Amino acid sequence: MSADLAAFPDRDTVADKLAVLDDGEKAYLRLLLENAQQDENLLEGLDVCLNRAAAASFLNSLKLEKLGEWLGETAPVRLQIRLMETARSSQHAAYAAFRAGLTRSGGLEKAYPKA
Repeated sequence: MSADLAAFPDRDTVADKLAVLDDGEKAYLRLLLENAQQDENLLEGLDVCLNRAAAASFLNSLKLEKLGEWLGETAPVRLQIRLMETARSSQHAAYAAFRAGLTRSGGLEKAYPKA
């Protein structure tokens, strides 16, 4: 099967994988992070995941912090700014928890060191 025929995951599938984030999902998401063509699906899925968390009746901020920390440590340099933009796109506590984990990971500083 050629790479052109491979189906990209939709944003809901990516959001489900991000919400669970166990070892199987981490391996799947690492594969997505390796392919620059799937960046948009990954970021849209992250947005759906954060919106679902914001709309939920119970906010699991520790889980969102761990998601932010894992993505900050795992994501390639090309995504670090876009991840931070997503984290800053809302003032809701779900986004704040994700932003705290992303900041704690130091991914943005590793990708773009201070001069």
